Amino acid sequence: MKLSVTLDRDEDGIWIAECPSIPGCVSQGKSKADALKNIKEAIALCLEVRAERGLPLTIETQQVEVLV
Repeated sequence: MKLSVTLDRDEDGIWIAECPSIPGCVSQGKSKADALKNIKEAIALCLEVRAERGLPLTIETQQVEVLV
């Protein structure tokens, strides 16, 4: 399964990784590589919990074009 993740740095320099298609699936790391490693583990755990609870594994996400 391939899922998109977002990466951002907070004010303390910690990398925050989030999987928008899985509500609440967020992780972090001291480096970008750590954050990516950690979000992969978080995704696996979130999918497991959602399956156990009978929830859809993911929610629909889309990209939209916005003119600015």
